[in-house]
Amino acid sequence: MFIADLHIHSKYSMATSKECVPEILELWARKKGLDLIATGDFTHPIWRQELKEKLIPAEEGLYTLKPELIQPGMVAGASSTTRFVVSGEISSIYKKNGKVRKVHSLILLPGLEEAEKLSRRLEAIGNIHSDGRPILGLDSRKLLEMTLEVCPEAIFIPAHIWTPHFSVLGAFSDFNSIEECFEDLAPYIHAVETGLSSDPLMNWRLSALDRFTLVSNSDAHSPGNLARECNLFNTALSYSHMAKALEKGNGGFGGTLEFHPEEGKYHYDGHRSCKVCQTPAQTLAAGGECPVCGGRTTVGVLHRVEKLADREVGFIPPDAPHFETLIPLAEIIAASIGFSSKSLRVKRVYESLLAEVGPELYVLRQAPTENIGCIAGEATAEGIRRLRTGRVTVSPGYDGEYGKVSLLTPEESKGFSSK
Repeated sequence: MFIADLHIHSKYSMATSKECVPEILELWARKKGLDLIATGDFTHPIWRQELKEKLIPAEEGLYTLKPELIQPGMVAGASSTTRFVVSGEISSIYKKNGKVRKVHSLILLPGLEEAEKLSRRLEAIGNIHSDGRPILGLDSRKLLEMTLEVCPEAIFIPAHIWTPHFSVLGAFSDFNSIEECFEDLAPYIHAVETGLSSDPLMNWRLSALDRFTLVSNSDAHSPGNLARECNLFNTALSYSHMAKALEKGNGGFGGTLEFHPEEGKYHYDGHRSCKVCQTPAQTLAAGGECPVCGGRTTVGVLHRVEKLADREVGFIPPDAPHFETLIPLAEIIAASIGFSSKSLRVKRVYESLLAEVGPELYVLRQAPTENIGCIAGEATAEGIRRLRTGRVTVSPGYDGEYGKVSLLTPEESKGFSSK
């Protein structure tokens, strides 16, 4: 088995960390316990040049960081070097059937040469120099066609398909199916990305999605956000094996590790500037208007899923892959001991767990809680026990605001001895 995060960004995308460079991304991948991460942003010429200078070929279609660039990091039991797969995200904004569509697409390629060829084609259409995630006035179907012409082996995945503003099924793009967007080329799409604000249970409510593999990725804009969602593969570590595994029915796809969808910043409906958070039923009762200012409410992912669903809540297909719902380790430490996830105290506990116990995903999923308690204190150990048993409370996110996780009350936290 290997664990892969297939959607991230470089420092050349808007609103990303300057630390999104190969050597720091590789270090954080080891901290998280990822075997494979995406490069992100292959269309950006400067980033592509940096990748050529810093990466070397590994298994078929994959790369590793040059040995002299590997950063030291104390992570017990971590694999020596993370693999990279070439990837990029394209923002398509165009008019179709009288409506403006805004759709993001994730593209994986078997090499930097293919990235160079496709980038040259896209450069003839729009500006690919100013942003690692370029905005092009290109119909999504045409983008898929062009990608397959340049590289028939490309993996084309509609990104975060439910996000309100920039996705194929989001409320504002207003496509009601993958086929409506990609038309005759829809059969070349084998996987869709569910996004942070939905999980497999929500997506299984749509029979129209049954033929797709449901993938989950971090869409990380900073190295520390890697692996907040990721994928499990039961296959050899190579591009072609991964591509085959993503075609449903071939085997090899082992499921996903998920964010709590309520924690995603577009799960519920709402209006951020008025601090209004609503269920779909409340939005419908209000006629889609904010009850405070009368403006338009942002329709969230849950609302959109319910609108298109043709199955009851809780439906599980007979061939459903495994999935687990996790919370980032720093958030668990913070929620357990009552400090900010960005505080020095939480950082110290986090680094100690990695050095003494293992990578983050191992700590969250498998490490004995007795070992965790010895290093991080009983409050954090109890937080992880509650995560594993589903004893988690989340205040839903809405209109760009992340949800808030609760594991222990302040009184419970005080009742544990924590380090």
